[in-house]
Amino acid sequence: MNKKIKKILKKKNKTKIICLTAYSKNIASILDKHCDLILVGDSLGSVLYNYKSTKEVNLSTMINHSKSVRLGVNKSLMVVDMPYNTYRNPREALKNAKLLMKNSRCDAVKLEGGKKIIPSIKNLVKNNIPVMGHIGILPQTDKKFTFKGKEISERNRIINDAKLLEQAGIFSIVLECIEVKLSREVTKQLEIPTIGIGSSVNCDGQVLVIDDLIGLSQSKFKFVKKYIDVRKNIEKAVKRYKSDVIKKLFPGTKHSFRN
Repeated sequence: MNKKIKKILKKKNKTKIICLTAYSKNIASILDKHCDLILVGDSLGSVLYNYKSTKEVNLSTMINHSKSVRLGVNKSLMVVDMPYNTYRNPREALKNAKLLMKNSRCDAVKLEGGKKIIPSIKNLVKNNIPVMGHIGILPQTDKKFTFKGKEISERNRIINDAKLLEQAGIFSIVLECIEVKLSREVTKQLEIPTIGIGSSVNCDGQVLVIDDLIGLSQSKFKFVKKYIDVRKNIEKAVKRYKSDVIKKLFPGTKHSFRN
């Protein structure tokens, strides 16, 4: 087992796991100093490409961004989302996961879903490909983005899916927008760590999209906390640049070449 994965597993019930998304080397190199896990999420579809959903993200796009992120990651565990329609059956999942890992040199892949994808997960684990799970809201397939766990039947299904995924061999699991008490119950029943996004402090760790955290995106999701407004700082810098160019203050002598 990957040493970095072992470190993640050891944090269960001991200390919180810090996870953020990254889509490029520059951001990844900053996050790597502070994160346990860096996720190259297919959320890049909406964050970078303005796609209506993550369904539009393909494997080549994930590979290209993962290559960039890999250049900035040394300490953290690097996990990459397998995009929509790349793991519909065990054979397809293995083929695409191998391609993703070979080209990106990531440490693990993440798949969305429960009972339906168990055969694919088992096949990946059997072939020594580490897998992270993802239940709750599933951006690749869900049509309505409302929190999960309102009905008893839904709560039971989520708990059952979590157990099945653990039995299939995943090393950790993302819980997206799961009700507070349910996230506590899932975390309690699993021996592997849970990583929450919109699923309360009850999870073993937390993940956010970096663009949301720094205020670069204009996300209004309830579970997002903006720690800084980078958009304002960028605008200030651009205004100063514009002013300097118009006033002929830039480029100055030290920015120019002379014989």
